Amino acid sequence: MDRRTEMHRRERRRYVIGYGGSLLLTLIVFSIAHLFGIETRGVYLAIGLLGLALLIVQLVYFLHIDRRRSSREDLDLILFSTLVLLIIILGTVWILGNLAIRMHIHPM
Repeated sequence: MDRRTEMHRRERRRYVIGYGGSLLLTLIVFSIAHLFGIETRGVYLAIGLLGLALLIVQLVYFLHIDRRRSSREDLDLILFSTLVLLIIILGTVWILGNLAIRMHIHPM
């Protein structure tokens, strides 16, 4: 068996594992939401943690982002983009919350 065929088989195996892991985590989230409802704080925490695990699975198996030196620049780019998005989202929530307080609009 030549090197190229072995690389293709290894790559296909990684995609299948990633797809199975993503599908399993998604089904777990949907089953938790269906069984326990969406009203409790523990369900929100479980969905958030499983969503974070799903993000990690997809970054590792589909985008090949890991701790090797060759993919460190890609990881830096993803982390910087996440930081910029968090600044925009949290800044918007802060400004709108401050505006609601100044206009005496209380949340229900």
